[in-house]
Amino acid sequence: MAKSGGDEADSAPRRGRPRSIETSNAILESAYALMAATGLAATTIDAVARHSSVSKMTIYKWWPSREALLIDAFLHHAAQMLPLPPASSGTPAARARGHATAYAEALQGEFGKVQLAVISECISKTGSAELFYARYLQFRRDALVEMIAAGQTDGSIQAEGLAEDLYDAIYGGLFYRYVFGIAPITPAYARNLVDLVLRPKG
Repeated sequence: MAKSGGDEADSAPRRGRPRSIETSNAILESAYALMAATGLAATTIDAVARHSSVSKMTIYKWWPSREALLIDAFLHHAAQMLPLPPASSGTPAARARGHATAYAEALQGEFGKVQLAVISECISKTGSAELFYARYLQFRRDALVEMIAAGQTDGSIQAEGLAEDLYDAIYGGLFYRYVFGIAPITPAYARNLVDLVLRPKG
């Protein structure tokens, strides 16, 4: 896992001229801004091209589909808003607690609405959320699962079971509560959920 949070927004290289970071960022930021302001239906390739002052040809050269662009735009924003916690920021349990709390807070704003809309778009267009998982969730899930496993190894996380299952219990629980509006998702709830699932030492 040598990649940093910012590296997540880079998709596999394609034929043609190398990407301009400035132009790529302009496209991604325009796509996210349009999703947040006007909704996914209005966030067409034409609209993104106009908003970013980039040609449609360039966008299609770098992204194989509209869905891939929308996911990468969400990913780009998430990498800045919810960076993966570095090892220097504390024990694995403390880092999990901080990240889950930040995610819970983000779900309450436009981030949560855009995330849900992008997942829904993927399912409606392709029949599954596989594209969202492959382009966005897999890298982040793997990194956080690895962090939880490290805590189990060093004894700072006392919960037994697979690290993957512990991760899913935390983030699946937060997303489930958000989607169905069962109860408010507060920072305190997120912290308590992490402690309940991971059983941190001390």
